[in-house]
Amino acid sequence: MALIDGIKRQLRSVIEWTNPDPDVLLTQWTENGDEIKNASKLIVGPGQGCIFVYQGQVKAVIDEQCMINLETDNVPFWTTIKKIMQFFESEHKVGIYFYKNTKILDQKWGTTSPIKYLDPKYRFPVGLKAYGNYSYQIAEAGDFFVSIVGSHNEMRIGEFRNIISARIINPISDYLAECQYSFADIDANREEIARGIAIKLAIVFRKLGFSISDFRIEGTDFDEDTLRRINRIADLTAEAQAAQAVGLDYAKVQQLDAMREAARNEGGGAGMGMGLGVGVGLGQSMAQSLTATATPIVGDSNPVIAKLTQLKQMFEANLITEAEYIAKKQDILSKF
Repeated sequence: MALIDGIKRQLRSVIEWTNPDPDVLLTQWTENGDEIKNASKLIVGPGQGCIFVYQGQVKAVIDEQCMINLETDNVPFWTTIKKIMQFFESEHKVGIYFYKNTKILDQKWGTTSPIKYLDPKYRFPVGLKAYGNYSYQIAEAGDFFVSIVGSHNEMRIGEFRNIISARIINPISDYLAECQYSFADIDANREEIARGIAIKLAIVFRKLGFSISDFRIEGTDFDEDTLRRINRIADLTAEAQAAQAVGLDYAKVQQLDAMREAARNEGGGAGMGMGLGVGVGLGQSMAQSLTATATPIVGDSNPVIAKLTQLKQMFEANLITEAEYIAKKQDILSKF
């Protein structure tokens, strides 16, 4: 019985990948162990490819749908393998791997850690987080097997997605460092950035045997340190614009704000008894600064009206308190 079974094993078999799991990208054919029988047929179905590996080396790749009678068809790679295996008695068996050669669509990617680069405009370190999707396809099955698969007898799409995500970080970081986009320009130029990154990824991944396409950035965010810096820049910008709106020098406004806070601070150098006096003096200093730095009102030749108008602008811009505004207003009117 054992002899008959041994003969049957060498008579005929069909080598094919039937009912492939949707999540399997590559798998080793093991239906009859790793033996290939005499008079076997190899069937490569639609959307499939086949890799022949002998002693760890890729000997042949079939990348299109076909059916081959391994006994009679004149297939160069098969003739070579038969000679190597010495009529199937070699202790080194041929490994047969089937893979999907169709495009794998809508794969998600996301940075596992913030991408670090130096903001070209504000010169501070940025930590960028990003996510999106892409498609890919096995383009050079031999290179893919050597570079990615190795000793594995199966590669699943989810597993391969993790491999790609880990390799995306460096090309993205390199591109952001080269393209000189400030943090404020990232979202506005998302499509252009995605195209530039896709070119770099194509070069890197082509060497590994697969191509990547439809690379898109769907969203971005920043780490906490970057957000803190961004918020600080936004606050300072708003204050500078407010000072400019009333015709004041921003540095002078900052100085006057510091003086006013010192006067209001009961535990500060001014002391409780001096607070009121310093506040009045501060109002006078601010009014003088306003007169010196503010843009004159065109067409108003009356200096008293001009001073009152400028004083009101300072009050409405919250640069002086209501008490300071009233005191200085009365002082101006008393000299009228």
